[in-house]
Amino acid sequence: MFRSKDLRKRVKEIGEYLLEEYKQSKKENKRDWRTYEQDYSRRIKEAIKQLSPLIDEAVSSIKISSSVGSPNKLTLKQRVQLILLKELFSESNRMMAAMLDIFSILSGIDVSYKSVERLYSDEEVVIALNNLHSLILRKKGINNPDTTGDGTGYSLTIKKHYSADAQRLKDKAKETKIDTKSAFVYSFKLMDIKTKMYIAYGTSMKSEKQAFCSAIKMLDDVDVNLSSIRLDKYYSNPSSVDMFDTEKVFIIQKKNATLKGSWKWKRLMKHFTDNTLQYMEEYYKRENSESGWSADKKRFGWKIEQRRPDRIDTADFCITIWHNLFRIGGA
Repeated sequence: MFRSKDLRKRVKEIGEYLLEEYKQSKKENKRDWRTYEQDYSRRIKEAIKQLSPLIDEAVSSIKISSSVGSPNKLTLKQRVQLILLKELFSESNRMMAAMLDIFSILSGIDVSYKSVERLYSDEEVVIALNNLHSLILRKKGINNPDTTGDGTGYSLTIKKHYSADAQRLKDKAKETKIDTKSAFVYSFKLMDIKTKMYIAYGTSMKSEKQAFCSAIKMLDDVDVNLSSIRLDKYYSNPSSVDMFDTEKVFIIQKKNATLKGSWKWKRLMKHFTDNTLQYMEEYYKRENSESGWSADKKRFGWKIEQRRPDRIDTADFCITIWHNLFRIGGA
């Protein structure tokens, strides 16, 4: 008979020797920096090349009715291009408007920093970004992906740095309420392991768990059914596991793990105990999520310039789209 103490014994064995055994069996791939730089340059060129035709297709199905007030100076395509480029350059609204003043000689675009800021709460722009995201996933043929998920935080002020505070607060940082108003925003992203593209994302001003729930809810909008998913120890509980239709949920159990929960949870714990090394090999594909976060923060920084929750969410969506655009020419 399989009991909770058998499960906890296996979890203890992972910490004592199975984890080391797994690390020793894993092949270490050394990065060829010359090849890496060439590949990175190719991805940037491909992303810029694909951007305009993808936006054309994304906005083509949107019908804009006439509204009260003065008409928008920019077309919907121009607004989508502007908000994406603003996030790519990681500039403030005011600085981006100043840069547009310089380029207006060539582009004819003349807008204020307030106009740039309003793009983040422009419903038409948000709809176009959703269309663009779904379009990219369809073009890569992402239907029943093997996935991995992870969360992090973006600083909303230069006085607070998420990485430093998370290190100081350890695992408690994921649910700890920061005294400084609007210090961080939590972000969770779900990645397709094969293409390294983000399928869904979510943000929250309160906790990573709320950001996670928002990302899972987005799966219905993009019409993607998961084949498997990998999550960290924070989601090692029956309620998180039961959120998914797939039986292939890979998590590392907590030291006080029990069999209390649904039959799906019990089957998962039994599989983990009986096939631990195979299970861990699948679980550690979650490293792709950590690599994705690292690459994104090197490109776009640790800070989001917006302040309103809806505009913060749109800014993170733009980062998600750029991440996928950089992968569009890859495997």
